[in-house]
Amino acid sequence: MPVTPISELNDRARDVFRLVVESYLTTGLPVGSRTISKFPALSLSPASIRNVMQDLEEMGLLAAPHTSAGRMPTETGLRLFVDGMMQAAEPSAEERRAIEAGIAEGGPIEEALSAATATLSGLSACAGLVMVPKREPVLRQFGFVPLNGRQALVVLVGQDGTVENRVLDLPDGVTPVMLQEAANFMSARFGGMTLREAGEALTREMEAERHALDGAARELMARGIAIWSHDADDRPVLIVRGQAHLIDDGTVADLERARGLLEQLEGKQEILDLLRSAIGASATKIFIGSENKLFSLSGSSVIAAPYRGADGRVVGVVGVIGPTRLNYARVIPMVDFTAQTLSRLMR
Repeated sequence: MPVTPISELNDRARDVFRLVVESYLTTGLPVGSRTISKFPALSLSPASIRNVMQDLEEMGLLAAPHTSAGRMPTETGLRLFVDGMMQAAEPSAEERRAIEAGIAEGGPIEEALSAATATLSGLSACAGLVMVPKREPVLRQFGFVPLNGRQALVVLVGQDGTVENRVLDLPDGVTPVMLQEAANFMSARFGGMTLREAGEALTREMEAERHALDGAARELMARGIAIWSHDADDRPVLIVRGQAHLIDDGTVADLERARGLLEQLEGKQEILDLLRSAIGASATKIFIGSENKLFSLSGSSVIAAPYRGADGRVVGVVGVIGPTRLNYARVIPMVDFTAQTLSRLMR
């Protein structure tokens, strides 16, 4: 359903709609006309308010969960509120300090991102999400450990101390001596390079035949580089923290919805695809409920913001996932500040 432009609402409808949405986001409960009539800024009788709420329901902005209940905003209504009426509140000094402290603890970048996600989850009472930037490790040492006549364990040691292992199928004719020669050559020749740089250098040297290793060893070296190059290109990492926040007092009555959302979080590839859609955004992006098919059944919202590397390009996305009734005015600026802080860290 197209979102009604805010300009089509008169002052009375705009005031009633804003109060209904703000009250619902605070309590998670449908809002009745008598509750709205008690706000001192609105000098309308409950009967007048009911008429306005009926008009807003016909416009698709409000809905009644059952006949005797009050009204609550629809997803279309929430989108109108977020885009046209919400007054965002900047993170408090305490919240900013908490986010900065978690990110500034040092250590590998993944630890800083995990800390930022945990802090954001705690402050927002949502599950925190962050997509870790793809990065190619700088090589320090290669090793090949024979497993049997047809396979070897390839060991890659990065300059940051990280170690990765892969099982590699060996070409015909490879001996333990060849494995050692290949490992020594690759460590000496490619130390200090990224995987991509090492692959390009290896290709050039193989074409020029500038080394004395035989054909089987050259094939072995090429396979070792190709494995990690492909893996580094295709392996984004997703960190999810604070899933327990998704089952709170407002969702206990709907355990199936909460269970479905937790199952969706287990499908990390789908979450990654969602976050990737926010990479091209210049600012924080908000997905409300069924606007994204991944959460069409669980009724959840995602707020995501891109963060940038030293060259100014987007390298990852940080955000939160929670119920559609989350406090957008508070959480959106919090996610945006976290993204800005991560961008400063990456420089």
